[in-house]
Amino acid sequence: MNDQTEINPIIQEIPFADLHISELNPRSVVNEASIATLAENIRTYGLIQNIAGYPEKDGIGIVVGGRRYRALALLQDDPRFQTVTVKIAPDQATAEFWATSENAQREALHPADEICDFRAMEKRGASVGDIAMAYGATEAHVYRRLALAGLPDPVINALRDGEISLSNAAAFTISDDETLTLEVLEHVRGEGESDHRIKKMLKPDAVKDSDRRAIYVGIDAYKQAGGRVGGDLFAEETLFDDPDLLADLFAKKLETAAASLVVEGWKWADTIDDSYVGYYQIEQMKLARIYAEGGVLSDDLSEEYDNLAELAEGDVLSEEGQARLDALQSVLDGDFTDEQKAHAGVLVFVDHSGQLQIEQGLIRGEDKKAAIEAGILAKSNHGGSTAAKSPISQKLASDLERIARGARQSAALRDPDLILALFAFQLSGKSGYTRPFGLRQDEVPNLPTTEFAGYSMDDRLTTPTKPAKFGSDMARVFRAYKAKGTEFIMEEIIRHLAALMTLDSDMADVVDKAVETNIRDNFTPNAENFFGRVGGPYMVAQWQELLGLEADHPTVTTFSKLKKAEKAGKLEDLFGDPETRDAHGLDDAATTRIANWLPEGMK
Repeated sequence: MNDQTEINPIIQEIPFADLHISELNPRSVVNEASIATLAENIRTYGLIQNIAGYPEKDGIGIVVGGRRYRALALLQDDPRFQTVTVKIAPDQATAEFWATSENAQREALHPADEICDFRAMEKRGASVGDIAMAYGATEAHVYRRLALAGLPDPVINALRDGEISLSNAAAFTISDDETLTLEVLEHVRGEGESDHRIKKMLKPDAVKDSDRRAIYVGIDAYKQAGGRVGGDLFAEETLFDDPDLLADLFAKKLETAAASLVVEGWKWADTIDDSYVGYYQIEQMKLARIYAEGGVLSDDLSEEYDNLAELAEGDVLSEEGQARLDALQSVLDGDFTDEQKAHAGVLVFVDHSGQLQIEQGLIRGEDKKAAIEAGILAKSNHGGSTAAKSPISQKLASDLERIARGARQSAALRDPDLILALFAFQLSGKSGYTRPFGLRQDEVPNLPTTEFAGYSMDDRLTTPTKPAKFGSDMARVFRAYKAKGTEFIMEEIIRHLAALMTLDSDMADVVDKAVETNIRDNFTPNAENFFGRVGGPYMVAQWQELLGLEADHPTVTTFSKLKKAEKAGKLEDLFGDPETRDAHGLDDAATTRIANWLPEGMK
């Protein structure tokens, strides 16, 4: 057969029972849900396009229209579809050609045309359900297309002409300002602009409802204050269109929370804009820390606590019982005394999930003398120092500090005797106020605040010990634990002490020298964990230094013109991809620099 062959098909009315799917039909995988949708479409509008077949020994084999055949099979309760109009191929060669051509030549409607057609059908009175049935689509798909149908015609035309992508068009739906929409459209035509960038151009100051400030304030309070709300149907998010109002509401609510803590007895309560308060910030603010005094339960209350805890573990504790257990737990956890509060204050902030957090027991520099005299604060033997402003943010510096600490802990596992010596050194009291291990209820953080690739730790530092069940016979549990032998006990001591180790700079130098700490064994800088979190000029300086090039070298000047994300990606490849280093033809000195490089403050 060639394209000049004249085909003379025969149209016949065939009982459905005499039809079957031919082996020539190429469609073997179908979606049952879409077949059911197509069946409802055919029931409502009829069979618009005939199926085609060829006589085979068991009847007429369907070579074109396998989905329509399967849909008709679901409609055999309707006499209208018990006899089907079929176009019959005159010979097998024609049937084979039809079977291949039907699927190869099928072309989906362009999204822009589909959007316009959906809009026209809706204007004629068709419901979303009607449109979905006519197109064999889901109602969710129709709703998304109708959201795009509200865009100005120039945007839809730009989509049809390939000047913007479908996701670009979706980004335009957040705007209700047609003039601004068309201005932005002219900016992005044919530029391959990102959806995020388009949204920022349309609403540069809008705040997502996932923002911690929006969560903390709440959409109802924001609206009651007159705040305007927009939306992004495609991202399923709400946009707060009055960021200044949101910031004002956030600050006022945070100030109110802080003021209530002063009423509770704290000497002062300051608000912090950050979503995290760590050791670095507290050190920068020159604050000293004190700790709550733990409580003790009487024998009767201890027995009550054990009974409630056992019920809680079995998930059979009532709400009243849980409240009582929480109250007893609070006693055990301890609290700050009125005298402590009279000398100390709190930092109040909202974390990344929008929850209010309070960092308690902090003493200002001007209050330290009085706190020491009152026996609230121990006198320090160490003076502070002031460093020049770093290009590294406080949060990133805190993460790097944790990484360095985790690397030191991992290295210390190589020398158990050293860890035991440090332990004895602290327990003996000879260490003074220097505490090699966090043996109070301190957290000794060694994981960054954000989980990312490029940092790993020894599993022994992250594998938790399975706790004993509430209400267990602790004497029996201890005997079983001790029976595991001295080697097991020593391994447990070593790994738990290593995870609690926290050293000042002098002691850290001693440990690093003894165990040969190498932070790069645990940490490889990449775009996610470091380079994407610093500024472009800093990355340019590191690129130049690591490659050993002059500032005007083409490799450096080309790098400096890249976007921030591209710079971060290039540096990540330099550290993580041997082929990239080979491509630069690095000498041994440059290779060594890259292998040993660490951000400032980690060395």
